[in-house]
Amino acid sequence: MNGPAEMLAADKASNALGIEPVELRDGYALLRMTVTELMINGHGIAHGGYVFLLADTAFACACNRAGSVTVAATAEIDFIRPAQEGDELVAEAVERTRFGRSGIYDITVRRGTEIVAEFRGRSRTLRSGDR
Repeated sequence: MNGPAEMLAADKASNALGIEPVELRDGYALLRMTVTELMINGHGIAHGGYVFLLADTAFACACNRAGSVTVAATAEIDFIRPAQEGDELVAEAVERTRFGRSGIYDITVRRGTEIVAEFRGRSRTLRSGDR
């Protein structure tokens, strides 16, 4: 695999949602997405699955490096406040630690200065035979 920019460019799900990179580097990613009408649930707010997908994509960009394939081992999210149609959300992923083939990453999803969600992901780098 190449780096996170190439991975994101090939990510059909994230591209279909309009997720865009703002900054990508080893152990860090900042992405943005605008909440569209198609992302609204029956309560009139952004569906949590889309907020999770944005955070998960930032997680993937932060934990993948050129020459390796790293995937989620586990992930959890806390929804803090709802997002609305038209909101621009940003997801900032920060590597907390890497050990062996594992890592821990914290991702904060914001609307402006307000926190919408907090996500924690645990990664695992695959061996070439694991794919």
